[in-house]
Amino acid sequence: MLDWNDLRHFVVLAREGTLSAAARTLGVDHATVARRVAALEKATALKLVDRRARNYALTEDGRRIAVAASAMEEAAFSVERATQAAESRICGEVAISAPPSLANALVAPRLVDLKREHPGIFIKLIGERRSASLSRREADLALRLSRPTEGGLFARKIGHFGFSLYGAASYLRETPSHAFRFIAYDESMKDAPQQQWLEAVADGREIVMRSNDLENQATAARAGLGLAALPHFLGDGDPRLERHEAGRKEIGRDVWLLVHRDLRRVPAVRVVMAFLVDCLKAR
Repeated sequence: MLDWNDLRHFVVLAREGTLSAAARTLGVDHATVARRVAALEKATALKLVDRRARNYALTEDGRRIAVAASAMEEAAFSVERATQAAESRICGEVAISAPPSLANALVAPRLVDLKREHPGIFIKLIGERRSASLSRREADLALRLSRPTEGGLFARKIGHFGFSLYGAASYLRETPSHAFRFIAYDESMKDAPQQQWLEAVADGREIVMRSNDLENQATAARAGLGLAALPHFLGDGDPRLERHEAGRKEIGRDVWLLVHRDLRRVPAVRVVMAFLVDCLKAR
């Protein structure tokens, strides 16, 4: 019998394409991934990957094995979800994936209330811009800013927030509007509605800084570097920032709560879902 752990590491490597990406997904070091793949090659007597400088390319045998093992991976995740769904107590770890700004500003500050009411629940809060796979158990719950298209998920819109321009009061007082500078996302967020809105408002004026991190943008705006498009839940409560009316209809984003249908009725998951709804309502 082949070692399932070897197959699991190989499937993730096949999907991610690099040792480092596979290691991050699996929560191990890249040497462990390489060792597991080598062990699988030895067990199957097949060359599964061509080892190159920057990535691992699958051989024909590797592609065939990866397809078969992916079905095994999905079956394993299905068993895990079924096991979790059988839990009747309100306890255990619940992993939440959310955009960093939502995780930091709306969820993390209220976790103490959840823990006080349900001491048996342990939260793993993952602040990330990418969309975690709920089917592959990268998270149990996810907050996203667009409606999901994946199958097997239950999705519910639980909130909405707007964006406005924010800057330091001194910058807004001392800088004429034609000389405003702007702080924007980098290319990784070029398709985000708030990014496109900001560039339309800037209308050719200087974008002095780009960052993929919203907190970096807010910090630069507080320091007087320019104006940033920030969500109201970040900007309005910050005494170091002042809202500036852009003279253009403001943009907003919906917040969707996602859970795999197999886990929707797990007691601990239901409690955390209700908690996340309250977090959004509070702001």
